[in-house]
Amino acid sequence: QVQLETPGGGVVQPGGSLKLSCTQSGRTFDPGAVGWFRQTPGKEREFVAAIRWNGGRTYYGDSVKGRFFISSDKARSAVYLQIDRLQVEDTAVYSCATGRPILSSIATLGGYTNWGQGTQVTVTL
Repeated sequence: QVQLETPGGGVVQPGGSLKLSCTQSGRTFDPGAVGWFRQTPGKEREFVAAIRWNGGRTYYGDSVKGRFFISSDKARSAVYLQIDRLQVEDTAVYSCATGRPILSSIATLGGYTNWGQGTQVTVTL
């Protein structure tokens, strides 16, 4: 069974940084793309960032451009989400997902077939 693991969440003060990881156990890691989404209670899941596993092309949601950076490490079969200058509004459960989305679905839930359980990021004084 393929499982995505997402360590790295926690409580951070505004202005701080955090690095989330997404790794896969159970099978060779070879997704078309890995995406990060976040969700707060009562709201729909929001696209944050995605990266093509082959080629490394990156995509970002408008609300996080310039503060969020996605990267991959093929040797470790991992994808990372570096979050800088955290804001209270970034508080959410962050989940990674894998799939083979076409360009038009790279930022949509439907572009991904395998989801991790997510990790809580809380930004507070």
